[in-house]
Amino acid sequence: MEIGIKNTLTVDVIDSNTALAMGSGTLKVFATPAMIALIEETAWKSVADSLEEGMATVGISLNVNHLAPTPLGMNVRCETELVEIDGRKLKFKAEVYDEKGLIGNGIHERFIINSEKFQQKADSKKE
Repeated sequence: MEIGIKNTLTVDVIDSNTALAMGSGTLKVFATPAMIALIEETAWKSVADSLEEGMATVGISLNVNHLAPTPLGMNVRCETELVEIDGRKLKFKAEVYDEKGLIGNGIHERFIINSEKFQQKADSKKE
């Protein structure tokens, strides 16, 4: 895995990813939680093929700015770039656009984990 890995994902603004539907507001505009999920998905998918078998990444921090609204029917594009590797910690720069320009940006950090061990640790909380 090397610094500079990039990825782009695109979604349409539909009823289910609006602030009204997601409970983050009262308007039919692209929701901040939907933007956060898009940033995370774009980042993890960018490095998934670079990981050893049985490994994955989990989000550990996200500092995001939602700069402009996007109404129903428009397209939203997220671009991420891996900008730092510190052991198992990965830092990504994210920019989110609609058809009119930049609507969000941020820094997202993920940590490389062993999927099976991580799931076992999580499941042990129920015991």
